[in-house]
Amino acid sequence: MSLDRTIAPDFKVVQTVNLPGPQTYTLDNGIALHVINIGEQPVVRLECIFEAGNWYESEAAASYFAVKMLTEGVEGMTSQEISEAFDQLGAFTELTHTSDRVGIVVYCLSRFLPEVLPLVQKLIRSATFPEKEFQELKNITVQNLKVNREKTAYLATTEFRARLFGAAHPYGQSQNAEEIEALGMGAVQMHYERFIRDGKFTVVLAGQVTEADVQHVNATLGQNSFDVETGPFYFDASEPYQGDETIVDRPESVQSSIRMGRVLFNRHHPDYFKMLVTNEILGGYFGSRLMKNIREEKGLTYGISSHLVTLRNEGYLMIGTDVKKEFTQQTIDEIKKEISRLQTELVGDEELQTVKSFMAGEFAGSLNTAFEVADRRKILLLDSLPADFFNQYIDRVHATTAADVMEMANRYLNTKDMVTVVAGGK
Repeated sequence: MSLDRTIAPDFKVVQTVNLPGPQTYTLDNGIALHVINIGEQPVVRLECIFEAGNWYESEAAASYFAVKMLTEGVEGMTSQEISEAFDQLGAFTELTHTSDRVGIVVYCLSRFLPEVLPLVQKLIRSATFPEKEFQELKNITVQNLKVNREKTAYLATTEFRARLFGAAHPYGQSQNAEEIEALGMGAVQMHYERFIRDGKFTVVLAGQVTEADVQHVNATLGQNSFDVETGPFYFDASEPYQGDETIVDRPESVQSSIRMGRVLFNRHHPDYFKMLVTNEILGGYFGSRLMKNIREEKGLTYGISSHLVTLRNEGYLMIGTDVKKEFTQQTIDEIKKEISRLQTELVGDEELQTVKSFMAGEFAGSLNTAFEVADRRKILLLDSLPADFFNQYIDRVHATTAADVMEMANRYLNTKDMVTVVAGGK
């Protein structure tokens, strides 16, 4: 029997997803250990997550260098010896940094966890911050920054966040060569001592986890002492940006990078799910209206998208694309046109159902591994969301109507409330 490729295969709309819950333990020192015990392979991912990002800095860039220096030396071990110790165990290590948090992440075979844990403990408790490695890391960071600042996409995104929140705000900050070069070891060590070495943190262990593994974690990380938790420093909101357009002029550039958007909200907001669907229709996936209009019909760009970026304390909408300079204003006009359509015309049933089915399937497909499940669970744990938040995801998406989409577009997509940043020129 031959296959008729002109007929699309049958498909089933995903209606529900059950996100496995964590087992939560309290270690001897009061630290929370969250275990996501699933997966068929004998591997685990250990995460130690500290409330120690830009929100907690007393000096710019201190949090970034405090976490990135952890593997550059500990008591009794050089950076090379630390690397070799993890390598001998087949372990892979990452040091993460965001505006909100920093973290130590280690992947390893389950049987090597008891040997990995003392190494992680050394990173947390006995980092030495050697001067030579500190200066090398600063130099590498500055060189990478110089390369990035030649890219219009980088310039547009950093300026966009600065316009939304203010350049000094944790969510508006970007790396600055002068600040990095001026940064002293004292500020970095103080941040480490206050928020990492002596700070309270959260542990997330995902993969094939046994009770013995929990005991090993308690015997090491559960014995750390820490000071009273310290809240983040306070930051004023940015000056009003509504309707502003900023040009970051790059005369030598043949293209412009466009960023448009506004401050919105995080996952706690009651309109979050409705706005997710609205954003998906506008520019959230490859079949979105912005892609069909600006890429496929007009041929102005290879790609354009819109995102709802959710942070711990805020959230924002960002529409982004790269175009030839001469197409900049036309592209901005077409973005506004598609927003206007959402505000004045009800989305058709077929388009709406396609988007909702895509979102449901994409969400279900993002939960294939223990680590992907852990990433979702981690969001709930760290941002204090209801335990069934993601279990409701598909129901809330399917419940969104065309009238809801129009309401969201009129409430949150008024282009007069947005900031536009163009890096390159018009």
